[in-house]
Amino acid sequence: MNSNIDPVVLLIIVANVLFSMKGFNDQYFFNKYKFQVGTIKQGEKIRLFSSGFLHVDFSHLLFNMLTLYFFADVVIHYLDVWGFLVVYFGSLILSSLFAYVYHKNNLYYSAVGASGAVMGILYAAILLDPSMSLMFFFIPIPIPGYIFGLGYLLYSIYGMKKGIGNIGHSAHIGGAIAGFILTLILFPAVLQYNLKMVIILAIPIVLLFAFEKKLKH
Repeated sequence: MNSNIDPVVLLIIVANVLFSMKGFNDQYFFNKYKFQVGTIKQGEKIRLFSSGFLHVDFSHLLFNMLTLYFFADVVIHYLDVWGFLVVYFGSLILSSLFAYVYHKNNLYYSAVGASGAVMGILYAAILLDPSMSLMFFFIPIPIPGYIFGLGYLLYSIYGMKKGIGNIGHSAHIGGAIAGFILTLILFPAVLQYNLKMVIILAIPIVLLFAFEKKLKH
């Protein structure tokens, strides 16, 4: 993994930090731009985008930005910067739309976080380079990227079912789906050299839709 961060990734991280810090210190600002079904239905569509730059707290922000940093370089290597931007912002918007449809009957449902966009990048990176691994300072052994990605997605499904926190768990899932589809569109060769990983990463997505009704109860 390249230790030099791409300027585009740095710009996205800075935007997330500045926007989130503003939200931490200004409740009016936070409420004005967070994802909320009722206000989106009333026409405030900007929330579908702006909520992706707000975070609940610093740990939420740090986790998302570190995950983006770890996986962005792989996506840029295979898809170039423009492909990365398509996956990132495509996953952000599509994850918000997924959350909106999933929670459409709950006008008071709200959430924030770049997790949808980051999950899209995470899934794209794993599809493109399944051999990659991560090393965390609190875990002394490398973790395969696909294990981290699947674990993150499964936790998101659990969090969506249990309604844990003010974090957009349903957006995580929408982001994974978006990243999965967009990567296959932008880099279809992955179906030839990495079909096994395509199938593995598709399994939780298929199961999600198969048990959709149970997840809503």
